[in-house]
Amino acid sequence: MSTPQIVLNVNGIEVIYNHVILVLKGVSLQVPERGIVALLGGNGAGKTTTLRAISNLLKGERGEVTKGSIELRGERIENLTPADLVQRGVVQVMEGRHCFAHLTIEENLLTGSYTRTDKGEISANLEKVYNYFPRLKTRRTSQAAYTSGGEQQMCAIGRALMANPRLVLLDEPSMGLAPQIVEEVFNIVKDLNQKEHVTFLLAEQNTNMALRYADFGYIMESGRIVMDGAAADLASNEDVKEFYLGMGGGERKSFKDVKSYKRRKRWLA
Repeated sequence: MSTPQIVLNVNGIEVIYNHVILVLKGVSLQVPERGIVALLGGNGAGKTTTLRAISNLLKGERGEVTKGSIELRGERIENLTPADLVQRGVVQVMEGRHCFAHLTIEENLLTGSYTRTDKGEISANLEKVYNYFPRLKTRRTSQAAYTSGGEQQMCAIGRALMANPRLVLLDEPSMGLAPQIVEEVFNIVKDLNQKEHVTFLLAEQNTNMALRYADFGYIMESGRIVMDGAAADLASNEDVKEFYLGMGGGERKSFKDVKSYKRRKRWLA
């Protein structure tokens, strides 16, 4: 079997906010073609900042990549605009969904095709989105403000798909959703990956769910990648079980409460 092509290559990037706050400290990761890669860690670990560095959405928050490089199929992309990246097939689904509340579900979906020039294919793509998210079809004329959190998350993903992406950056897809809806969303992500060959890099705090569906995972702490590996290997790792899956026996611990943390961190290996 041939080695999958690397679509996204993040090489030792540092990100600084407001010219003084160092948030990412040498983050490196790779995303292979047609893969699902999970970026895991607690709140504040740096996952969202990593995605925004890739999609070049940092400037609106006074952030910038000050070291390292980001390559899309071998091309440096740090200086491209978000619109340039959408044209190259990279779309981010923001944390918190960010649907246009006053627009209908269908109007929200169609905003995702704004940059496309193949207008004749848009209707076909819309029907494809509805096939993956049949709930959206029944709510197509409802204003997004009056739909559930799960429906808004589906709308946000569907809107991204309307741009015909090859790589989707998915930020906290499970946030605020009931477990049954989370499972439904992840199943659709897996279907899109397998049937439409969409590549995913997803940032997620729900480690257990993410590792069930991802091929590979990176774990972040305090702006660094501290562990990586095949999803199955991470899910069976005793340290990951204890600190991320709550399976260490007894009361679940917080990293802040642990005086001696025994994991072999990547930068000390």
